[in-house]
Amino acid sequence: MDLNKVSLIGNITKDPVSKNLPSGQAVCTMTIATNYVWKDVRSKEKKNRAEFHRVVAWGRLAEIIGVYLKKGSKVFIEGRLQNRVWEDKNKNKKYMTEIVVSDLIMLGGSQKKESKGDENAKEEEEIDIEEIQIEEDN
Repeated sequence: MDLNKVSLIGNITKDPVSKNLPSGQAVCTMTIATNYVWKDVRSKEKKNRAEFHRVVAWGRLAEIIGVYLKKGSKVFIEGRLQNRVWEDKNKNKKYMTEIVVSDLIMLGGSQKKESKGDENAKEEEEIDIEEIQIEEDN
């Protein structure tokens, strides 16, 4: 038996980017930041490290994210890891690991809602990676 499951609680770093593909399928991308806190063994200092996770949602779940979530929103997501490989315009290979969301709970405020991914959504539809790629801050 195989298992590919990711659970995260974190904050959205930028407003989610939503679009509809020519097929009518909704897709939404965002980045979620999570923090890892530990105590340094030698110095006894508290340390903190942020991790940034690329996230993509499809179908009805993408539509919900586009309407209700924004930069700073705290969310719980579950999904699966997906790796993609493509060539850019200069024929250089590019790699991306992202989390494909299947479940979402909006945390904080009065927005507490739970959403399940649309089981009829076509996750596997081919789209141009550059269209949904999340721009990185320099």
